[in-house]
Amino acid sequence: MGSSVHKIIVIVGFISLFHSAFSAAQHRSYLRITSQEFTTLPLDIVVQAVVSLFAVMWGVLNVAGNLREIPAAAELNQIKWETQQNLPSFYIFNHRGKALADNYIPSGSGGGKSELENVE
Repeated sequence: MGSSVHKIIVIVGFISLFHSAFSAAQHRSYLRITSQEFTTLPLDIVVQAVVSLFAVMWGVLNVAGNLREIPAAAELNQIKWETQQNLPSFYIFNHRGKALADNYIPSGSGGGKSELENVE
């Protein structure tokens, strides 16, 4: 897993990110008190927020560790191509196509080829 240095970088990055957010809110309230119009944040707050965000992202990526292969892909490599397409649960034998066959005899009151030809 990640070393303690990366964990410290994540913690310091979160503290710095929180501090930049607090500084932005404090700057905004200062502008309201002095009745000034808000245009942009000061450059030091923006730089602190961006650097803190990148520090947190870099630290989290190093703490998380290496990615591993999904085991399902290894199981699919062992299955032959012929068996991958064989899905008996999708076989359908009772469908409308049999009504179009010449030797089809409808059972019961269901429709058939003769009813399809008589529709005008």
